Amino acid sequence: MLEQDLNTYWKTVVSIIQDGIMIVDKEGTVVSVNQAMENLTGYTSDDLVGNPCSVLDCDLCLNSPGQGDHQHWCRLFEIGTLKRRRCTLMRKDGSVLEILKNATLLRNTRGQVIGAVETFTDITEIIQKDHQIEAFRRELRAEDGFHGIMGISAQMKQVFDLTENVAQSDAPVIILGESGTGKELVAEAIHNIGPRKNRPFVKVNCAALNESLLESELFGHVKGAFTGAVRSRAGRFEAAQGGDLFLDEIGDLPLVTQVKLLRVLEEKVIERVGDNRPIPVDVRIITATNRDLKALVDEGKFRDDLYFRINIIPITLPPLRDRINDIPILAQAFFEHIRLKSGKDIQGISEDAMAALLRYHWPGNVRELKGAFEYAFVACHGPLIQPHHFPPSIFDRPSPGAERKRVTLDPNETKRTELIEALKKAGGNQSKAARILGVSRVTVWNRMKKFGIDLTRQVVK
Repeated sequence: MLEQDLNTYWKTVVSIIQDGIMIVDKEGTVVSVNQAMENLTGYTSDDLVGNPCSVLDCDLCLNSPGQGDHQHWCRLFEIGTLKRRRCTLMRKDGSVLEILKNATLLRNTRGQVIGAVETFTDITEIIQKDHQIEAFRRELRAEDGFHGIMGISAQMKQVFDLTENVAQSDAPVIILGESGTGKELVAEAIHNIGPRKNRPFVKVNCAALNESLLESELFGHVKGAFTGAVRSRAGRFEAAQGGDLFLDEIGDLPLVTQVKLLRVLEEKVIERVGDNRPIPVDVRIITATNRDLKALVDEGKFRDDLYFRINIIPITLPPLRDRINDIPILAQAFFEHIRLKSGKDIQGISEDAMAALLRYHWPGNVRELKGAFEYAFVACHGPLIQPHHFPPSIFDRPSPGAERKRVTLDPNETKRTELIEALKKAGGNQSKAARILGVSRVTVWNRMKKFGIDLTRQVVK
């Protein structure tokens, strides 16, 4: 194949590439652009070729071509290459284009720089989706949740209040609840709103490691402490210095390790495995379990002194079946999150599907509910999620007596009813109603406006 033919084919390849391509000379004058570059920027080839690339107003440019006191007018000519750098361009119509840029210098056969080639990938939709997800998260946190924990039921509001109060304390906290109720989220909330929030938050699953590995993981070890200990290693207590250490599944902690943990709680020192030198630690302990620790104490499987030491401030998370008013809120949150993440054009949840969710007894709690929506988004190919799109256990086997529970399918109706009840209790005082609901006065005012609530007609009689 002749070189002339190769050049022709190369131009064809460049013309069909979806990413924008631009070639500039060493002074920054545009030499060539492909069709995709024209489509991205709104500029034609005639608009760009022969003009300085500064017309695109890229925020990575050091100076305009030919200006400034710098040796090079563009960062690219200083560092030689750019890889996957996010930046913005200005389209011809004045709108901003979010792009991912790759660029490299072009050299002649003598190694002299003669220009540069740049590729531009449009990531505007990705950025917009990220912004949508973050905005949705902010909305959820503000309206129906507490630091990522969803719920509007009275039980969860009590959990939120207690969590906020204990976060300011330095006493040990134990989080109790069935698997999948969100114990780790509560532990993270305690850390994030507490005085140690700028220090480490370290997690350890006590059920995931055997006794010898768990001790090494928690307290660290010195070189030669056991076979395979080829160097000294700090443990999780040292890693969490000044912060919070979350010990999940504390009920599975071996008795020997329980003794050592008790000493840490009482004396604030640890010893690495294979060493007897005490190391002071300043760590707040947060524990969690789905087991009945008192029963384990009675069976001799958990030390009573450790039980009383960690059970200073208990927070009990209710199972999902006991807070079914939260199911529509959680369902909508999971639906929106997975829809944004998957990009599937599913419009909503049918009433029959929501009714199936309300009838089910949820042995796996909130974790199982989230998994049900992940399953449904794979199974659903229509505009609405129907009952048969959920795992068979959910729509085939409703829990006994679930039909008798009366729950609105509309989360907004739940909010409206609760707001009216709170305003009645507060005698129409919006600030008092806000305290009852655990929201701001502005939120109460916004909801009154949204739901068309008239204080004189619907509240104060």
